[in-house]
Amino acid sequence: MTADMEGVLVRAVPERDAACAIAQAAAVIGDWWSLLLVRETARGHHRFDALQEELGISRKVLAERLGQLVDSGVLAKVPYQEGPVRYEYRLTATGRALLPVLVSMQDWADRWLLGDGSLTASAEGDSAEARRMAALPGTRLPPLTLPAHTGDALDPVADAPTVLFCYPATGRPSPLPDGWSDIPGTVGCTLENRLFRDAYDEFVAAGVSVRGVSTQRPDEQREFAKAERIPFPLLSDVDLRLSAALRLPTFRAGQLLRLKRAVLVVDRERVVRHVQFPVTDIPGAVTASLEVATAVRDFKGPGDLGDLRDLKD
Repeated sequence: MTADMEGVLVRAVPERDAACAIAQAAAVIGDWWSLLLVRETARGHHRFDALQEELGISRKVLAERLGQLVDSGVLAKVPYQEGPVRYEYRLTATGRALLPVLVSMQDWADRWLLGDGSLTASAEGDSAEARRMAALPGTRLPPLTLPAHTGDALDPVADAPTVLFCYPATGRPSPLPDGWSDIPGTVGCTLENRLFRDAYDEFVAAGVSVRGVSTQRPDEQREFAKAERIPFPLLSDVDLRLSAALRLPTFRAGQLLRLKRAVLVVDRERVVRHVQFPVTDIPGAVTASLEVATAVRDFKGPGDLGDLRDLKD
């Protein structure tokens, strides 16, 4: 991007498009930097210097874009220091409502620009999605809560090493879309939940928490959890907050975005320590996640990094 392009501000909506919601939205987030700022704040980067470092943007342009997003109600300036006063930039309810738009854009690009156009709930090992997931270890998950099947809003990360297994959807209680089993990677969600259920006592004994995550509604997850006697929380990423925070791979089926199958191990400091993606061996992924999470529990410092790399490989 040239310096001239970098400095272009969003133009006003022409009178002929004043009633066009697409034009109005484009006036707020149709700019390259504005979209990426929404992306980065969703990922947990809130301070001016952190945003500049992540994006490689000039201070002048960053200040202009942040000001425009604040004026538009997408971001809020929140003081975090006095003398001198310094601010963080946080997504408002208006801004969080943009997250499904960002995830939809990511899904479209993963499939049609970075992929071959195939509809799949998995990925090739050398795909852009797989490379993005492989780069996740070391990333800190920002504070957030998701609706749980228990009726509460829960943090995806417990006060212990946590295994987060993401899955597309279970067939109970709602029927799955036509052609679901023909989409590579969709089959096995109930099996995966059952395997984690059957091994749950081992996870508890190891001091490891388990969370299942899908984009299904909490009431759907509740009925499934009751029928299958699931002992751990099932979290609903129906608003795609976790998906946006970690840029998780998705696919669209039945007019809904679904999470591709992935297993993450996150430590009690909210740092992703291990990622399995794509998941082609579900029983093996369950066993490996317990092994890795136990190693994360015992992690003492940089001297143990080699052990974690060995488990990852």
